[in-house]
Amino acid sequence: MPVSTPPPWRITRRRRLTWEIAIVLGLSLGASAVYSIVSLAAKLTDDTPLASQSTALNSAQSPREWLDFTYQSLAIFFDLIPVALVFYLLAISGPNPFRRIGFDLRSPARDSARGLLLVLVIGVPGIALYFIGRAAGITVNVVPAPIDAYWWTVPVLIASALRAALTEELIVVGYLFTRLKQLGWQKWQIILSAAVLRGSYHLYQGIGPFFGNVVMGIVFGWCYLRWGRTMPLVIAHWIIDIASFVGYAWAVVTFPELFRLS
Repeated sequence: MPVSTPPPWRITRRRRLTWEIAIVLGLSLGASAVYSIVSLAAKLTDDTPLASQSTALNSAQSPREWLDFTYQSLAIFFDLIPVALVFYLLAISGPNPFRRIGFDLRSPARDSARGLLLVLVIGVPGIALYFIGRAAGITVNVVPAPIDAYWWTVPVLIASALRAALTEELIVVGYLFTRLKQLGWQKWQIILSAAVLRGSYHLYQGIGPFFGNVVMGIVFGWCYLRWGRTMPLVIAHWIIDIASFVGYAWAVVTFPELFRLS
């Protein structure tokens, strides 16, 4: 029985999509994954135990207030450029990209309700998993926000949380799921691959957050394929990160023993 050969145009299209995915990830979360793997290797080979190490998010970029604000704002702006890029790429290869991945305002009430449900399903267990990882010595002490705040610290932290939500959900879910489906990948191949990617760029926080984020990726991926919308994922991710970033200073003061290095 003769073996059918894909037409040249299909082979060319697959190659272009593969290179496109590689470039997008190389400019965004794929690069973060590589740096996180190297960061974890450095931590594991250090003389200090993993549980006694610390990593900082949203840390000050300059001791001068106006310069710190400028650096923080520019970082948020330029980190969102890959998000604009994926919308551009989706727009030139099909209909309205916002509607295609469900990032619009057609169902605000339903999207919000679903987002809040995901916060309960993922956010609360995620916090518990973090402290379990700390107790087990497989998670570093994560400092998500500075204790000393300027007047603009909270708005910038909220913007930083939005940056993370948009970048991760629109690139790793909305864009990547679309492209991998076009390449012929099956449902669970897509979900698990994207989930492992999500976990890998959190490896700088330790082994515990890797597994926690893989679980988050599986749940979010399944929900996206079921709902066809990224908006609930963005809402949930944004709320979870706001709670982590803005609530950190309060939590350190209220429960100092939970944040003390081993």
